[in-house]
Amino acid sequence: MSVDSSTVKRVAHLARIKVTDEEAEALRGELNAILGFVEQLNEVDVTGVEPMTSVTAMRLKARSDEVTDGGKAAAILTNAPVSEDGYFLVPKVVE
Repeated sequence: MSVDSSTVKRVAHLARIKVTDEEAEALRGELNAILGFVEQLNEVDVTGVEPMTSVTAMRLKARSDEVTDGGKAAAILTNAPVSEDGYFLVPKVVE
């Protein structure tokens, strides 16, 4: 796949990047190199290969799922500049 200058300018416009004509030519070469590498990846035979979430085999850390009452409301409210009846008081932001 080959990218022309008009495509580079369109992509730059969509990305909200201002690109001059000289920069578009340089970016065209870079985008063509990236797309060429992606085309090489499409040639790799991956039949029988399971999808991975990481390059190293690892198990995610998990905690036991227990329902608790929390019991930390008073400790959390000590960080609040102003509180009332167990709630944070904040200034009004909408008139």
